[in-house]
Amino acid sequence: MKSESSLPARHGQFKTRAARSFTPILLVTLLLAIATSPRAEDRLAEGRGERLSHQDKAGMISTFNINGPIDTDNPFFQDLGSNGRSCATCHQPEDAWSITPRHIRARFNAGGARDPLFRPNDGAVCPDADVSSPRAQRSAYALLLAKGLLRVGLPVPDDAEFSVLAIDDPYHCSTPLELSLYRRPLPSANLPFLSAVMWDGRENAPGRSILAALKIQAKNATLGHAQAQSAPTEEQLDQIVAFETRLFTAQSRDRNAGPLRARGGKGGPVALSTQTFFIGINDPLGGNPTGAPFDPRAFTLFARWGNVQGGDRQSRARRAIARGEAIFNTRPIQISGVAGLNDNLGIAVIPGTCTTCHDSPNVGNHSVVAPLNIGVSDASRRTPDLPLFTLRCKTTGAVIETSDPGRAMISGRCADIGKVKGPILRGLAARPPYFHNGSAASLRDVVEFYDERFKLVLSEREKSDLVAFLRAL
Repeated sequence: MKSESSLPARHGQFKTRAARSFTPILLVTLLLAIATSPRAEDRLAEGRGERLSHQDKAGMISTFNINGPIDTDNPFFQDLGSNGRSCATCHQPEDAWSITPRHIRARFNAGGARDPLFRPNDGAVCPDADVSSPRAQRSAYALLLAKGLLRVGLPVPDDAEFSVLAIDDPYHCSTPLELSLYRRPLPSANLPFLSAVMWDGRENAPGRSILAALKIQAKNATLGHAQAQSAPTEEQLDQIVAFETRLFTAQSRDRNAGPLRARGGKGGPVALSTQTFFIGINDPLGGNPTGAPFDPRAFTLFARWGNVQGGDRQSRARRAIARGEAIFNTRPIQISGVAGLNDNLGIAVIPGTCTTCHDSPNVGNHSVVAPLNIGVSDASRRTPDLPLFTLRCKTTGAVIETSDPGRAMISGRCADIGKVKGPILRGLAARPPYFHNGSAASLRDVVEFYDERFKLVLSEREKSDLVAFLRAL
């Protein structure tokens, strides 16, 4: 489901907040457009839609809506359930159409648990958590406030290849038959680039299109997150998906490098909206239906900035972003121990780069359905605020400890324990924390994780350059 409050008159807070949110944005957009002198092709693209911009810590995040002005009469913004939520409750434009702890805390401090975001069914650590006082509410919504995590309750599949041996749950909200997992809301923009819907791909099915999967996601979110008594109509679901699939969001301005489309740069949501994508594009394992070979240089947004001259801060920042992009494309990585890749191919060590997994051109997610386990949920990385589950594979007897079984809760397969999809990388700066469980508070933490996990031995400048590049997406 999605975020803010909803549209009906009984939720006047949303109307007031929307007026404060969207009206100034139009002025900011106009001023930004004048300041950055958009090129002719950008002006032509903007003629098809409308761009909204918000400041973030890295500079400016922008959304390009192909359909034109944001239509707040769309069911995306409407209360279709019973608890005051809409899709917009968890999907905010200023957070790249997700939600961030900074803004979650601001909403809590402004209205407490009256904001529809704070509902025990999934906003609290457990549906029966005590929310009888402000102090109790802060405890009940601790994971939402600290990491932007929502609770996902999933049953262990009846035919699962594993059983639950033990549960170490600080919230006592899991049983051997149903586990409570805590995950970040994925953005509801840039959806035409998806190969899988949801972290565990549970809305995907053989032969089901992404559009069909998105409709099922919208229906299930309304019934679950919004606690609707009945599913939305087909027309409402079509309208929600049509709205979502015309939203493109990306960083448009960097506080040091300036406009991300200047001097040959191809940043921002307008250029992103024209990016070619199809299932299998640039797949490194030969899944491209055109037969084209894999190109590790999947990102070409800032290649021209490598030749920028000058010693001023802006020029230095642009060269750093270009260096980071080159590192992302070409830095050799000895990929090992990644379930879903090394085991599937039967190769202990695979020579690759970041783009071996983040292969979609200028987007950065998997171009095919490819859930992987890179170790984010391993017991060694578990923090005390997350549960730890001990699972035993029935056939082999192998015992696995994880804070989130991931795809295995859908497939029931031991081989899928800990696997999740790789998300789209655009608009990263506006939506910390990172990874499905919010375990990386910053992009620097993300880089440090990969440096340690794959023994990259990055220099301080290389780490800084990678952060600059990721921040500019």
